[in-house]
Amino acid sequence: MRYLRAGGPAAIRRPRPSDSDEFVAAARRRRELHRPWLVAPDGPEEYGRYLSRIRRRDSSGYLICDRASGAIAGYVNISGIVLGALHGGYLGYAVFEPYSGTGHASAGVALVIDHAFGAVGLHRLEANIQPGNEPSRRLAQKLGFRLEGFSPDYLFIDGAWRDHERWAITAPAAT
Repeated sequence: MRYLRAGGPAAIRRPRPSDSDEFVAAARRRRELHRPWLVAPDGPEEYGRYLSRIRRRDSSGYLICDRASGAIAGYVNISGIVLGALHGGYLGYAVFEPYSGTGHASAGVALVIDHAFGAVGLHRLEANIQPGNEPSRRLAQKLGFRLEGFSPDYLFIDGAWRDHERWAITAPAAT
């Protein structure tokens, strides 16, 4: 298996059409735990639409894989990529069972951040997190994101407008 980056228990790579069955099965196993924070693509058609979205110029998607087995452990997306003066985007992530609490999420998201700040050339990533999503808040803090503000009714997720905290990280200054 060829990975973009690897570290700790995780590696990242681009999603492929052939990943549909494994991804959908993993998303279905984790469906209720993710709600109301996100709705993962949990059907073949949804997965196909997901692939189309992450292949646009303003998006990028990555699978977090278990380095030992190659199994899909989760996924990370960068959406709303804007170049020019901003060079930034919005980061979203989720981990599947049985990889919750194993370090795969933090390792995988860290690998995507390094890739985004390196090969992709971004300067800023923002993660919008619902206030009750403690695992996501802890992950953002662990990886060096800073809390920048609060946005009421910010994103429409799972049938409702949801409040979000805005967390951000910027690329390290060049020395």
